[in-house]
Amino acid sequence: MASPRVRFVMIGGFLGAGKTTTIARLAKRFLQEGKRVAIVTNDQAHDLVDTGALAAEGFNVGEVPGACFCCKFNDLVETAEKLTEATAPEVIIAEPVGSCTDLIATVIEPLRRFYGDSYQVSPLATLVKPEHGLKILRGEKGVGFSPKAAYIFLKQIEEADLIVVNKVDKLDEEQRRELIDLLEKRFPGKPTLLFSARTGEGFDALVDALAQPAADRAAMMEVDYDVYAEGEAELGWLNCIIGAARSEGTFSLDEATVELVSILGRRLTQISAEPAHLKALGQGGDAYAMANLVSSDGTAELSHASGVSVEQADLIVNARVATDPEDLERVVREATEEFSAKLGIECSIDRMQRFRPGRPVPTHRVGA
Repeated sequence: MASPRVRFVMIGGFLGAGKTTTIARLAKRFLQEGKRVAIVTNDQAHDLVDTGALAAEGFNVGEVPGACFCCKFNDLVETAEKLTEATAPEVIIAEPVGSCTDLIATVIEPLRRFYGDSYQVSPLATLVKPEHGLKILRGEKGVGFSPKAAYIFLKQIEEADLIVVNKVDKLDEEQRRELIDLLEKRFPGKPTLLFSARTGEGFDALVDALAQPAADRAAMMEVDYDVYAEGEAELGWLNCIIGAARSEGTFSLDEATVELVSILGRRLTQISAEPAHLKALGQGGDAYAMANLVSSDGTAELSHASGVSVEQADLIVNARVATDPEDLERVVREATEEFSAKLGIECSIDRMQRFRPGRPVPTHRVGA
């Protein structure tokens, strides 16, 4: 008797769209329903905040580092198989890199065609990030990203089986209507949901939509890989770990994590560098805090509070910013010095990785 197929759910969307929070909420729902769940995260580098945060929540997490799922398809399958062997999940939730597109042709369809006996693939849900979405869909100039980076944002929405407008708890009624109108005009006939990963608004509708099998595609989306590659390469990518310690007394892990992201955001604004997403994960013992900043006109937010004070902690920083990686490293180092002086905390930077993403070279690309 053949083993039942594992349900494979992929949640896409641009950097800062709220994929990790959405995936955590989905995983908790599946667990409440009595289903075994595993998660696969993805990044261009190692030391991913999302992996640490999801693992700290107690989820079974595997990571595919070094490139997008499309370029690391075999690694994705191998990671999924290892998770299946270890814990026999009934659902695997995958979070692709936020600057990646063409997922249907390079991940979903190859998985269905080559591993259809093992996986039942759900529709591709793409989260829309309102902070930049409204500006890009309006065609505004000076949104902080070049047209080539905006091209990736729009292509992600174009290929979605389901458009999910996230963070609607931050939008008033007029902004909600405008965003829906802009999406319907740009992508007519595509199913669209309003959703808040933070409050749970619209969550049941998302769960119901993801319960359906992915629809067959008559043709794959056309993608200009030259524009795609140039758009990705305009983003500076940085991951590092900052060791923080106070020789006498303790410090609030929550306040420190938010303050670090706030300082980084201010310093990036000073050099006119638009953040696609800044994340920091503060880990102190078994507790963790996480803070985010997703646009230059936003503020740093504590997305997970630890409620603890510690003598020392590791602060994992992931920065995706429209600037040169060298400038990004300089900002991070200067921000760390300011953070250290302001909070009276001794800091050291370890495992610094900074670069521009290379050209996507998919392992497979299904044409139809």
